[in-house]
Amino acid sequence: MHRHVAFVAVVVVAALLPAPAARAAVTTAPGTVFYPNPVQALGRQDLTDAKDADLPAFAPAYRRVTLSELDGSGRLAGRYVVVKSSTGKAAVLVDGAFPAWHRDSDQFEQVMGYYWVTTAQQYLQHLGFGSALRPVNQRQIELRIDQYGGDNSFFRDDKANISLGKGGVDDAEDAEVIVHEYGHSVQDGQVPGFGTTLESGAIGEAFGDYLAVAVTSWATGVPTLTPEACVADWDSVSYTSTAPHCLRRLDGDKHYPADVVGEVHADGEIWSRALWDVRSALGDTRATTLIVEAQFAFTPDITFRAAAQATVDAAQRLYGSAAAQATRSAFSARGLL
Repeated sequence: MHRHVAFVAVVVVAALLPAPAARAAVTTAPGTVFYPNPVQALGRQDLTDAKDADLPAFAPAYRRVTLSELDGSGRLAGRYVVVKSSTGKAAVLVDGAFPAWHRDSDQFEQVMGYYWVTTAQQYLQHLGFGSALRPVNQRQIELRIDQYGGDNSFFRDDKANISLGKGGVDDAEDAEVIVHEYGHSVQDGQVPGFGTTLESGAIGEAFGDYLAVAVTSWATGVPTLTPEACVADWDSVSYTSTAPHCLRRLDGDKHYPADVVGEVHADGEIWSRALWDVRSALGDTRATTLIVEAQFAFTPDITFRAAAQATVDAAQRLYGSAAAQATRSAFSARGLL
């Protein structure tokens, strides 16, 4: 929820192998999105939802992008995500493009969901998690838009789908909410059923926050017009009263165990600060690579300490002693090692 190796060589005779199954045509098409949301894109903390009104202030925040990995059906279905909506207004191609819907149209959020889930998967593959040996969540997930009326979103591991709520600012209008929920899907893909305890659940919320910032910064560039460590600047305007508007932050000063309160989102800020410090020390590519790599060694009920040690071990394996020491220091500073 957002609020909340051993290798075996095998010799085969090519002629004996069955022909590969035919794959549906993969296409691209233009679509319109927030990039990643209007608060960040415009550097404006005064924007409000105004009941989904497409006010003139939002005009410069829209961006025409290319949606990739589409399956050729003419709908928002592709290799990594298929969008479902209960409104009866499904987004469909018109003359080879998705029309330039804005936030007052249900289809806008559907395009947002498809684009940002696909972008998150492309980010992971950019880090090297795209091969057959180390795939991360390379499955088609179902993304449900506007089927939950509350101001919340969630991933269901029993169905491997994501629901994005429509209370307050519709959650699918903020790329960082979308990618946060995809972070839960990523961890579930690596460790089925991940997050069965308070500490593992907090790790899950923290990783979702971290991935949200990492993906949007990678896609849109830095420096940002709002604090980069602030998560979901746009969605949070509906329930925060001070600027900058943040759902949560990655750069807080919480420490384990003194600041544990027994709520996964709040306690997750201890873990996410450690991840943020690893990123600050090693840079986005190396930090996120080792963070994701470490999660292959997690268990559904892993503790903070065990997960921190697994992350240090991944840093050592991938990048050597200096990176491992920087990673250890980040977790030690939070009381996690």
